[in-house]
Amino acid sequence: MTGARDKPSYRVVQWATGTIGSRTLRAAVEHPRLDVVGVFAHSPAKRGRDAGELCGLPPLGVRATTELDDVLRLEPDCVLYTPRELDADTVCALLAAGTNVVATRTDFHHPAAMDQSLRRRVEAACEQGGASIHSTGSSPGFVTEALPLVLASLQRRLDALLIEEFADLSRRDSPGLLFDVMGFGGRDESFDDGRLSALRASFGPSLRLVADTLGLAVEQAEVYGEFARTPRRTAVAAGVLEAGTVAAQRVTVAWTRAGRAVLRFRATWYCTTELDRSWDLRDTGWRLTVDGDAPLDVAVRFPVAAENAAAVYPSYTANRAVNAVPPVCEAPSGIRTTADLPQVVPVLG
Repeated sequence: MTGARDKPSYRVVQWATGTIGSRTLRAAVEHPRLDVVGVFAHSPAKRGRDAGELCGLPPLGVRATTELDDVLRLEPDCVLYTPRELDADTVCALLAAGTNVVATRTDFHHPAAMDQSLRRRVEAACEQGGASIHSTGSSPGFVTEALPLVLASLQRRLDALLIEEFADLSRRDSPGLLFDVMGFGGRDESFDDGRLSALRASFGPSLRLVADTLGLAVEQAEVYGEFARTPRRTAVAAGVLEAGTVAAQRVTVAWTRAGRAVLRFRATWYCTTELDRSWDLRDTGWRLTVDGDAPLDVAVRFPVAAENAAAVYPSYTANRAVNAVPPVCEAPSGIRTTADLPQVVPVLG
């Protein structure tokens, strides 16, 4: 009998070594079918450093580079692409050279939702190199695509799907993120349009992929947010929330038909459960509610102690991407979606 470990292995390069990148790098090193042959780092300070040092492992004999040409000379089968910003020229150069790409960025979840000039460039590069590219992660990705499609396999009629994400940030010691970026502790009355647009761009295409795959007719995407405030002065790990300031936020991205929500993603972030309004707050994790002829209410909780969150949470995104490398390498060329690929099955050990 031929087992998963008897199948071909793939030469992999890690592109970027931030929080997610260092985790995908480590997971790729430990994957029995992947051979890490290179690392790209944006920071000149990381040039020449050993890959093991960059991900908390013993030396691997693989040195980081800051040059695209060095990566191309390695002729890798796949690049794990995890930078903060998309460099379309780099992605197209990799694909045209025959290197498959698995990205944790949200740019390639659904080709029809992409900027069409970018789509044409990427598809041309895929055709030239005979390579594939796939966007994935935990959210969007697993919880907005893979899991809904599995749950939908029990349905013959699906009237609505609600995907909820909960994050208890009370123990998150990141004042810059919570106060400066997310606006906790402030007195805003509405969400910034730029932030709502970014969330629409991240989650809208992923939800639309599910709708199109299942044959659900939807008409337009809506995004909106709301706040809840703390009635009293509250101390959290990141600092202090004064009475009457933002202590919880909820953002919804919805695809509608005839004014009714068909597919929704709703993220609820909170720093305390003592709020000036009633919200159904749950432990950090996900909840999926399926309204169909086989109704479902599925809760997925992250059983991680607050002190271990920073060490564990990146794995939810990184592991999905690493496990997707073999099926992406084996897929036909082009922009491959969750619906195009076979089920992503990990090879453990």
